[in-house]
Amino acid sequence: MSQPTQASNAKPMIPFLTALLYWLKLGLISFGGPAGQISLMYQELVERRRWVSEKRFLNALNYTMLLPGPEAQQLATYMGWLMHGTVGGIAAGLLFILPAFFLLVFLSWVYLTYGHLAWITAIFYGIKPAVFAIVVVAVYRLASRVLHHAALWWLAIGAFVAIAVFNLPFPLIMLSALAIALVMSVVSPRILEAKPTATVVGDSSEKALIDDDTVLAHTKFHWRKLFHVVLLGLALWASAMAGLIVWTGDVNSALVQMGWFFTKAAWLTFGGAYAVLPYVYQGAVEHFSWLTAPQMMDGLALGETTPGPLIMIVTFIGFVGGWGQETLPTLSPFLNGLLAAGVVTFFSFLPSFLLILAGAPLVEAGRENTKLKGLLMAISAALVGVMLNLAVFFGYHVFWPHAPKLFENLEGWLAVDPIAIGISALAIGLLFWKNWGFIQVILLSAALGLVTLIF
Repeated sequence: MSQPTQASNAKPMIPFLTALLYWLKLGLISFGGPAGQISLMYQELVERRRWVSEKRFLNALNYTMLLPGPEAQQLATYMGWLMHGTVGGIAAGLLFILPAFFLLVFLSWVYLTYGHLAWITAIFYGIKPAVFAIVVVAVYRLASRVLHHAALWWLAIGAFVAIAVFNLPFPLIMLSALAIALVMSVVSPRILEAKPTATVVGDSSEKALIDDDTVLAHTKFHWRKLFHVVLLGLALWASAMAGLIVWTGDVNSALVQMGWFFTKAAWLTFGGAYAVLPYVYQGAVEHFSWLTAPQMMDGLALGETTPGPLIMIVTFIGFVGGWGQETLPTLSPFLNGLLAAGVVTFFSFLPSFLLILAGAPLVEAGRENTKLKGLLMAISAALVGVMLNLAVFFGYHVFWPHAPKLFENLEGWLAVDPIAIGISALAIGLLFWKNWGFIQVILLSAALGLVTLIF
């Protein structure tokens, strides 16, 4: 039997600057949602550069899929940590989101300053139906992976009815799904058994720099290290929150509310950004009125066309909310928007860094919890219903833009937008049957929106 490769006291096998340049490149080109972003990392880290073995990459991927938060960004953080420790993990995670942050701040400013221009309105008119199509495809893909038993189908239907008909809050639906999952795990645990997942097969004939049996000192689990990471994460959160309270002089100020709200949202993002968007919508649009429903749709359209995880839409929400709320009256609207965007982005992503830096050593130790996977499968089934409600919400605002209450009268029912329906149908067809990427569909839809200016 081969002996483990000892790398404990060796110099980093992958130059830190080389890794930094790669993470920056990834942050600039990471379009296509989590599937595309994970595929990009696999192709580079496992297949082409041979920095990490396939087994270690997939082990990290399985862990991030169990966590709340954007799995692709967490996977980048994990890989950076695996290569260069805590500094490497923080650098990889930050570079994965910073390009998208600055780009979204710029696009948000353009949107609020020049959004009344006809050509910009036309672009968004074309993109919105494509966003609806993308959400529909996301619902279908999650459902096809998760709903392999009738009980899980009923759980998804129940979640849809709870949020669409009774308007129950998202956290209550998730807690109810967890309670049902706990009962299932006792009464009929086979329901929650995951179907075998297909692994990515690559050319692993060449030994990776960090191979299956490579031992790295910084990856070893220690209770003291876990305690320090958790304590530091809590201290960062508490310091940031206290700083906002002192700066604004009001515990109920908009910035403080944003910090609290997006901290909660960060711990509820099981199943990806589409799953938590209904909760974000309930808070940002209906409860706090940081932005309007049409602006939320426009923000999602921007999020789909920029690199980085889709949950970066929170940057747009923060910028629009700060611009409109004037969180600090002494600042200009742009600086208010920039400040609020930074606040919501910080509080949204801090838990992701904490979960990776604290939990990765446990994963490297080879510990798995199959029962937890089963519970999260039931939660994912409920997320199918929640995401379906999101698709209905988007479809309503896209196809009936001038009908405030769809079923109020027959005239409202007939006020449908046939062009929007046509663009959505085309987008769904391209995504399902032609295997187009999200960006290709978005760009085509934007072009079709511009064409409407001619007619």
